[in-house]
Amino acid sequence: MKRLIILLLTGIISFSAFSQPFPKREFRGAWIHVVAQNQYRNMSPQEMKQYFINLLDSLQLLNVNAIIFQVRPTADAFYYSNLEPWSQYLTGTQGKAPEDNFDPMAFVIEEAHKRAMEFHAWLNPYRVTYSSNDVLCPEHLYNRYPERFIRYGKQLYFDPGLPENREHLCKVVKDILSRYDVDAIHFDDYFYPYPINGEKFHDENSFRRYAALQGFNSSQLDDWRRNNVNLLIEQIKHTIMATKPWVRFGVSPFGIYRNKKNTPDGSGSDTNGIQCYDDLYADVLLWMQKGWIDYCAPQIYWEIGHPNADYDTLIRWWRRQHRIGQLYVGQDVERTMKSSDPLFPTRNQLPQKMELERTIHGIDGNCWWSAYSLIGNGSSSPDTGIADSLRRNYQTYPALIPAYTYLHNKTPKDVKSLNAEWTPWGYFLNWKRNGDPQDPEKAQYYVIYRFNKGEKTQLNDPSKIASVTKSTLFLLPYEKGTTKYKYVVTSVDRFHNETKKGKSKTVKL
Repeated sequence: MKRLIILLLTGIISFSAFSQPFPKREFRGAWIHVVAQNQYRNMSPQEMKQYFINLLDSLQLLNVNAIIFQVRPTADAFYYSNLEPWSQYLTGTQGKAPEDNFDPMAFVIEEAHKRAMEFHAWLNPYRVTYSSNDVLCPEHLYNRYPERFIRYGKQLYFDPGLPENREHLCKVVKDILSRYDVDAIHFDDYFYPYPINGEKFHDENSFRRYAALQGFNSSQLDDWRRNNVNLLIEQIKHTIMATKPWVRFGVSPFGIYRNKKNTPDGSGSDTNGIQCYDDLYADVLLWMQKGWIDYCAPQIYWEIGHPNADYDTLIRWWRRQHRIGQLYVGQDVERTMKSSDPLFPTRNQLPQKMELERTIHGIDGNCWWSAYSLIGNGSSSPDTGIADSLRRNYQTYPALIPAYTYLHNKTPKDVKSLNAEWTPWGYFLNWKRNGDPQDPEKAQYYVIYRFNKGEKTQLNDPSKIASVTKSTLFLLPYEKGTTKYKYVVTSVDRFHNETKKGKSKTVKL
């Protein structure tokens, strides 16, 4: 009862999904994983294209504005690469090319951008095999340089202590950036492997070879391992900045950085569980403080009220630590929809989690695990499914991704020559872009707002957004030609800075 009173007084509990206004800016990402997914290997290129189109259409209906697509699941490629073999999850056999040299990443990037969605290329840096049954093709790097890898449990990993492995990963990232129009590079929570009881990670050789050279003594194995991951993150950021500086670098770490009981100063979270810092050797707070990553999306997959990792505790803890860049919340669809709200047992935890995400200042959006669960509705009942709830209550209207103003804080120029014209295909708004489309500081996509006659032009109201598009055409919903509407078109650059006023046109529909 005491907790209920406190929550009521602080205004945390919402009795209506609409108690918070719809945000104009909110990151709404969805992870699309391919590891352990067998459906792709049974598809022809044409079937796969249609599958991706349907998937993106379904996500667009939920106003998702970014996809995080797994393009490098096990040191292989879901895209054309001269550095690593074709993925086994694409064709069933690692190294086997798809029919007609079909490139899934190129296709999904094009389709995502058609829908004004961002494409984040998701790479797993160290993992080489997912299970003991995986067969590496003869061309795989492991078969040429087995000394650069470590077997742990049933999986194989790059040795994070070797400079040549970091250099290889930077080459992979640079290759992707050079040939594909990605919006971000994304790493998830797999750095050093999750610990296995009673089993040691055998990196003694690289520790003996490099620890002293890097200033670590024989008792500083943990610090040396953390430094290896720090070096990788820093080098990846430098690679991005030297190749395409507008592309962002994001990481989605395990949801617990450190437990309070393990930190001498008590700075950790009031949790119990595996830790990024101590177990995975991922010093995520350092990366944020140094500006090596542009966004952090901790996987806060637990329930509100979880005895060891309470969602409420963790979302607040991460917000307190955050400094540079943006902070998103990694949300588990299945656990959220199957868990009861501790204070309202007849409902799931989605309303309360969305309320927390939108009322805690400094949290910039959500990333949903996974896209498959999201469009699958995360529930056996359509009345309680997450897709239905997001569409009705939380993501009813489009949202722009929060602007990365610390990377670039100027707005692009407005569109030119906004007109309404009849064509054989219907009544269209059309305009001309202002600036080179290859310049990330110029217009990359457009927001179209619609207002009733006499209504105040309020561009902060997402309910007035008629479309977010990369096209310079918009089909008007013509009816009888008797009602006046005002349309406003704004320009948005690659950093998501939007023009302040836009260009307007009044039409009769």
